Amino acid sequence: MFESIYQLLGQSIILVVIVLIILFLLAILLGKILIKNDILIFPQLIIFVLDIFYSPLKKVAKTLKFDESLIDHIGVEVRNNVNRAKFLKIPPEKKLIFLPHCLRHRECEAILNETGLVCTRCKKCSIGFIMEKAEPMGYKSFIVPGSSFVKKIVKENKFEAVVGIACYEDLNQTMMNLSDFHPQGAVLSRTGCYETKVDVKSVLEVINYKDPEKVKEVNPNKDLCTNKKKV
Repeated sequence: MFESIYQLLGQSIILVVIVLIILFLLAILLGKILIKNDILIFPQLIIFVLDIFYSPLKKVAKTLKFDESLIDHIGVEVRNNVNRAKFLKIPPEKKLIFLPHCLRHRECEAILNETGLVCTRCKKCSIGFIMEKAEPMGYKSFIVPGSSFVKKIVKENKFEAVVGIACYEDLNQTMMNLSDFHPQGAVLSRTGCYETKVDVKSVLEVINYKDPEKVKEVNPNKDLCTNKKKV
């Protein structure tokens, strides 16, 4: 009797693994089509698979020697595409934008309060630049040191849509948790825990900033707002 139970259990585990691999390959295939050709196929299926099987899929990716960040990359791209139309219909006054504290310059003068860091607009990093463009539009912006601040801000503010800036993994998980608020995300061009970078122009495109000509030359990889003199 026990042998039959163990055999059935073993077969069930193998079946689950096979199903996960099939779902993984399907999500990867559909996600790569989107990333490469900007064609969105079965988006709700992709989101369902990524949300329900997120951790197992990451393990499958690692086992199959895939880049684990590909799961989050696909998640961000699909969510951006699926939510874009509804996001654009919501006025900026009903939107929040979260900026990561790791974008700060090493000589940042910001102070910390209960909702995150308070930018002094010192012009040493891209945070102040983004806020100066977003806030006049109506966005409410926050510089967050961690997910606990995001939870507090979400709980204490009334809003209908949200924009986030982060690495693929953090951004995908945040967009997943805030899926009811038509999230849009911009990915860091240089990741890490210190002096990261983001393509400012891409952020302004995400928030639907209407005067891109004035920021055409903005490039965080060229020491944007770092007050460094070239010699």
